[in-house]
Amino acid sequence: MPLRQPPALGQTMLMPDTFKDRIVAITGGGTGLGRAMAVEFGRLGATVAILSRGDEHRERGVHQLRAMGVRAEGFAVDVRNPGLVAKAFDDVTATLGPVDVLVNNASGTFACPAEDLSLNGWRSVVEIVLDGTFFCSREFARRRMTAQRGGAILNIGSSYAWTGGPGSAHLASAKAGIISMTQSLAVEWAPSDIRVNTLVPGPFPHDDLPEGLKELYGSQKAATKVPAARVGMQQELGWAATYLCSPYANFVTGLTFVIDGGYSLRYQLSSPEFVPVREQLAAGPF
Repeated sequence: MPLRQPPALGQTMLMPDTFKDRIVAITGGGTGLGRAMAVEFGRLGATVAILSRGDEHRERGVHQLRAMGVRAEGFAVDVRNPGLVAKAFDDVTATLGPVDVLVNNASGTFACPAEDLSLNGWRSVVEIVLDGTFFCSREFARRRMTAQRGGAILNIGSSYAWTGGPGSAHLASAKAGIISMTQSLAVEWAPSDIRVNTLVPGPFPHDDLPEGLKELYGSQKAATKVPAARVGMQQELGWAATYLCSPYANFVTGLTFVIDGGYSLRYQLSSPEFVPVREQLAAGPF
């Protein structure tokens, strides 16, 4: 018997006006799990700023939020560029107001054996995932400190940070850096009333999964790999995100919050046969 299902989509965990008059900026918030989090912030009264490089991604997220009655706007940003990050924050402030909550959700990766990984491939993932998280966090904190106002930052991690992952040396390294960064910034910025936490999702199917990952995360087969005997529902991720950024978590900082039905804790008495990563990815001989 699996872990029981959560309350239905549309129910909120916190008070409906928890984020009233608050501006929540979410990088990569127009699609996938970023949009799922944006929806829950919107349900709780937030004004949502979706930051993304892709026009189509921003528009999709904004359209869904506005259809719910949420005030939402999209803003162009390349998180790898500190100057463009600063401009995006300027644009959000001019249009909506100062950002109160930042969710660093923007990511990107691809599977590749480490010995085949090019310099550009390494940089493309590390710059988005690790550098982008730092640049956005620093910009947010500088502005909140100058205004003498607190705030909350939520970074998105991965269990790869402590387990590693075949074909994911670049992503695992970047995600490990995020957890360490979260802990460091939490200590440094607590005196300025800025909290920093990391949320680590497990298998959460969504419509924007790449085709190659739909079988892995988006099917009933995925549930057989989770001790909970089911995959996560998107609203569960949204509830966790909103709690960690809410006033109800004002004493929570530096935390790595794992929400994965026990997926990252699996231990088998009889492990499956080991398959080298080159065979898994059909990469051929080096």
